[in-house]
Order: sequence, then C-alpha cells, then structure tokens
Amino acid sequence: MSEHGHRHGLRHRIGHLLRPHSHAGQADRALETSSQGIRALWISLAGLGATTVLQAAVVALSGSVALLGDTLHNATDALTAVPLGIAFVLGRRPPTRRYTYGYGRAEDLAGVVIVLAVAASSAAAGYTAVARLLHPQPVDHLAAVAAAALAGFAGNELVARYRVRVGRRIGSAALVADGLHARADGFASLAVLLGAAGTALGLPWADPAVGLLITAAILAVLGQTAREVWRRLMDAVDPALVDRAETALAATPGVLAVGDVRLRWIGHRLRAECDVTVDPSCTLVRAHRVAVDAEHALLHALPRLAGALVHPDPRPGPGEDHHAVLADHR
Repeated sequence: MSEHGHRHGLRHRIGHLLRPHSHAGQADRALETSSQGIRALWISLAGLGATTVLQAAVVALSGSVALLGDTLHNATDALTAVPLGIAFVLGRRPPTRRYTYGYGRAEDLAGVVIVLAVAASSAAAGYTAVARLLHPQPVDHLAAVAAAALAGFAGNELVARYRVRVGRRIGSAALVADGLHARADGFASLAVLLGAAGTALGLPWADPAVGLLITAAILAVLGQTAREVWRRLMDAVDPALVDRAETALAATPGVLAVGDVRLRWIGHRLRAECDVTVDPSCTLVRAHRVAVDAEHALLHALPRLAGALVHPDPRPGPGEDHHAVLADHR
C-alpha cells in the first residue's frame, strides 16, 4: 500500500471509531438529530451560563430578591442541559437484546428531571420572596439590577427560540419544553424591572412582590412542562399524526382497509404498528409486498418515523374471524 493510501486508511479507521458510520439511512438521520440536540444544548448552556454569572454578581451587590429568583431560575434552566445531554448521548447507542427499542426513552426521563428542577427553583424563589416580605431589606445598585434584568431577558429569549426551533425540527419534546421554560424565564427577567422601579419609588415591598410573581410564572411553566412530559411517558401523540398515517396506508395499492394504527414516541423518533386488510386470494409474497409498500408510504408521511410494523390481514368472508384463536388471550 502506498504512503498516501496508508494515511487515508488510518484516518478512515480513526474516524470510524470516533463516529461509527451506519449504512441505514434511518440510523444516520437519528444520529444527526441527536447531534443537533447536543449542539443546541451546548450553545444554550454557554449563553445561559454567562447570563447567570452576570446576574449572580449583581444579586451579591444589590440584595434583590426578585433578581435572585430570576437568577435561580436561569441557573436551573442552564443545568437542565446536563440530563438532556446525557439522554441524547445515550439515545445514539444501538438497540441491544435487552433494550430492543434502543435508549431513546432516556430523553423522556430527562424531561422528568427537568420538571423536578423547575419545581425546586420555584420553591426556592417563593421561599426567599416570602421571607423578604416578612423581613424587608434595602435593595442597592438599582441601575445594575435593571441592566441585569434586561440581560436576562435577552439571553433567555435567544436560547428559547433556538431550543424550540431545534426541538421541533428533530421532534424532541424535552428540548421544546426546555425552550419554553427559558422563554418564561425571559419574561420573569422583565418583571424584575418592575421590582427595581417600585423600589426606586420608595416601595420596599415591590422587590419581594415581584419575586412572588416570578414564582407564579415558574409554576405556570412547571404545569406546561409536566403536561408535555406526561404525554410522552404515556405514549400520547398528536391525533393529526394518526390521521396522516391512516391516509398514507389507505392510499397504498393493495390495501383494502386500514385497521388499528398505533404510534409512539421513543425519544425524538416515532415507531408505528399498523394493521391493514388485503385480498385473501393474494399470495404470501404479494401480501408482504403490500406491507412493505405501506411502510414505505408511512416513512414519507411521517418524517420522524424510525420504522413501522405493518401486519396484513386477509379480508374475512361472511362469519370468518382470522383471529378467533386469540380471543381468549385478549
């Protein structure tokens, strides 16, 4: 082998070790979506981390409870990148004989961690605000508090738009939920301005009162996030996806009727199990061809579909039940 060929072969083997190549298009797309999710997390972690450090410094100078609540929320939002990042890395692992569907569910479990983190931040912010209402303390450096609030809004809104856009593109409910969480943080940052304005007008209760408003905003996000995560854990899907799947199946040549259609998210990829009715006189090879064509139609109709199991049933005659032997087991 030439020196050039040896270098090329060595480089290829090293590259294969660092990022294994799959000849399956679906696997490659799944790998790419995970990479996009991880990239979104790193970028948003850097942005929110810088915002949190800036706000924490101003909290130390000013003693603002409203800004403290906002800082805690931003810090929580930044740290949620850790479980999500772990989930995306796990999701890239191939299925095994024990985890036959792969590790995509780790992403849904990361959503549970996010819900718990949001709940913890709301409890901390609420406790601090109530304590400050009962025991008022002066707030200093109001201009710095206002500047930090504006920085918090800008940083959160940029991160929110990026996370939601990437999450929707790759079908990650956890990443979309995290983006919505960041957006609420941004509006909470604007509320800090109200506290600073009230304090400047000689209203000492304004700062902790805004802290309570931020706590309420965090709780609203908590409810929305928990609902999205719950739906994923319960295998809920958008009914419009089921409609699209049924339409694609019904339009497949050889499909006489569409039976049960079951869809579920595993991480940010869909899996499908469907029943279709075919002509009872067709051969086994022909029935298999119809099933393969139906799966192909589903892959085009549902872009995030990782795979589908299409079961062809012969159309029953009068009084026939091809599944009668299973009746006592259902």
